Amino acid sequence: MSHGSRATPEPSSSASRPAPGDATLPRVHHPSRSADPDVEGVATRGDVRISWAVYGDHHDASVPTVVLVPTWSIVPSRFWKLQVGYLARHFRVVTFDGRGSGASSRPVGAAAYTDAEYAADLLAVLDATSTSAPVLVTLSCGAAWAVHHAARHPSRVSGIVAIAPSCGLDVRTPDRDHVPWHEPLDTTDGWAKYNKHYWLGGGYDDFVDFFFRRMFPEPHSTKQIEDCVGWAHEITPQVLADTTAGRLGCDGAVCESLVPLTAAVTCPVLVVHGSDDRIRPLAFGERLAELTRGSLVVLDGAGHGPPARDPVRTNHLIRSFVERVAGPSGAPPVDGPTPLPAAGTVSRRTWTRARNRPKRALYLSSPIGLGHAQRDVAIAAALRERRPDLQVDWLAQHPVTRVLQQHGERVHPASAWLRNESGHVEHEAGEHDLHAFQAIRRMDEILVHNFMVFSDVVESGDYDLVVGDEAWDVDYFLHENPELKRFAFAWMTDFVGWLPMPDGGAHEAALTADYNAEMIEQRARFRRVRDRSVFVGSLDDVVDQPFGPDLPSIRSWTADNFSFAGYVTGFDPVAAAAEAPAVRASLGVAPDERLCVVTVGGSGVGGPMLQRVLDAVPAARSLAPDLRFVVVAGPRIDPSSLPVPSGATVLGYVPDLYRLSAACDVAVVQGGLTTCMELTALRKPFVYVPLRHHFEQTFHVRARLDRYEAGRHLPYAEAVDPDGLAEAIAKEARREVAYRPVETDGAARAADLLADLV
Repeated sequence: MSHGSRATPEPSSSASRPAPGDATLPRVHHPSRSADPDVEGVATRGDVRISWAVYGDHHDASVPTVVLVPTWSIVPSRFWKLQVGYLARHFRVVTFDGRGSGASSRPVGAAAYTDAEYAADLLAVLDATSTSAPVLVTLSCGAAWAVHHAARHPSRVSGIVAIAPSCGLDVRTPDRDHVPWHEPLDTTDGWAKYNKHYWLGGGYDDFVDFFFRRMFPEPHSTKQIEDCVGWAHEITPQVLADTTAGRLGCDGAVCESLVPLTAAVTCPVLVVHGSDDRIRPLAFGERLAELTRGSLVVLDGAGHGPPARDPVRTNHLIRSFVERVAGPSGAPPVDGPTPLPAAGTVSRRTWTRARNRPKRALYLSSPIGLGHAQRDVAIAAALRERRPDLQVDWLAQHPVTRVLQQHGERVHPASAWLRNESGHVEHEAGEHDLHAFQAIRRMDEILVHNFMVFSDVVESGDYDLVVGDEAWDVDYFLHENPELKRFAFAWMTDFVGWLPMPDGGAHEAALTADYNAEMIEQRARFRRVRDRSVFVGSLDDVVDQPFGPDLPSIRSWTADNFSFAGYVTGFDPVAAAAEAPAVRASLGVAPDERLCVVTVGGSGVGGPMLQRVLDAVPAARSLAPDLRFVVVAGPRIDPSSLPVPSGATVLGYVPDLYRLSAACDVAVVQGGLTTCMELTALRKPFVYVPLRHHFEQTFHVRARLDRYEAGRHLPYAEAVDPDGLAEAIAKEARREVAYRPVETDGAARAADLLADLV
């Protein structure tokens, strides 16, 4: 056995954990992942290369290592995506693609895929990553490989977490075990789809869909099924047939009984099994726990994929077990690193009686754009006026943290652990195109990771109130795990209801309806999770469309489930208007010139739009020579990447952007609610160009602006023509506005709704 490496970590602080391999590659940051590997490499056994990665390398040999063992070749190690980020913050984590999946080799023939081969691969990865005695976390078939390893190498394992063990045990599954896998069948109903000849004869797609629907019987599992079906098509039917034959002892493979090996397992074992597992019933988990003298946790109502469907509970179970059998984690305290006591001093901890604790609130503000930060700072200030003794901490990400620091707010140190949602959104975007609904669906591992950070913070924070302004992760996972709520919780949003884009067809309509139905069911079952639901706006701002077939009207349901704060501008329009002359003068705008401000909010998605407007500047100035343009790149677009035509100025991040909006005569903006409503409150003419496929900007924001009779809607397809865009700007600059007035007391009304919670 030999091993190579594609990247080398920093030298370990322990001689027993040397840096593996020789070759190096730079670390690659993936904005849609919950963690980036510290080192990646390949373990080689004969002609088979096994791809591995190490996360959370704390460079401390006392920090336990968790190995997330492969499962069946039908999915790669990416299946563990909802565990990696959280566990890597507490432990050293090793993942690897099993042979026949992911980036690892796909040898030919059943003999290459026996349990013994997989167990030998596991040992090779431990050697390649200088891992001595980890905790092995398995799903389904992986339990067999962990047992093989633990029986033969007891000193190289500290414990096993076996989730939904499925293979090699003397337990029968009546609805599938009577169906021969390797013989041709005259039916394809039910488990008859689990058949080699059906897979190789064109039925693979049908089987994959059937299998993963059985794996995830829980309602609203569309994303988990979609992920697994996609992974299953990264391999061929022949590979899956070979891996299955190797496990079953068919096609020349030798299958070793697992039951005798369990007697040699001496490490602690935790078995986790769902009561509604339709791949392998609970009896499998009960039998493995009995044979290994382990403990059993039953997840009542869960199916065969708890790591994907119940990630919060699964993550907590894994962490608790690892700390029990292998020692404490290497994560710093949630309030930041604590210095070691000086020699001779006594370690000291303090518990404060509830009546003596200061009132504390944890505020979460969505990082997708900067509008939430502006309104949330205003609401927090109004809340402090009502509760002067209230301490407010913020769990937030860039670019929100920039606004918070500007206003002197306290950003919780654990914010550094959050994965950036804005970066994911920019990764998902095309040219002025962001499929917002799908982008949020594909942000699942970031949302799980960030909720786990939140969970750690509130576990030790003694917060009286948590305010979540479109903190989708917190709202969703608190409803999925209501036992974790130990504080008053206020949810805040400016739109309700996922809506499909027309070109998404029936499939997207079904997905959005399913997401809406899940939210409606959560609220009906666990109303106690939210102590207050606050809509930023009035009832008339809510779209009057159904959530989906056989679902209620969005407006009527929102009326029954929300309180209404009115719109929150976060600034005083009258005061901003009074400052406008000074702002114009600071920009060098002459009294006889008209100022056009161009901005696309706080994300980098709007870069193409800024480029289009700059291309249109010469044509616009030929139509209106007195126009001056100020283009705001914001915190995530490099101003130097944009051209500067005559008559235009390009700025970077501008604090309190509303002051610039108040100074303008016309504006060109994206379709984001905050910027559009700022301009509406300031009674400024503006052209807004919604991002393509952005359901919120397309439906929710446009409906609200239509109610206020504000702005001129311009599709991006028309904005790409410089002459057409120039004409729209010039025409809008001449318009006399007659908007409906925007509420000016929204922050105070929102604070009134929150004040009685602390």
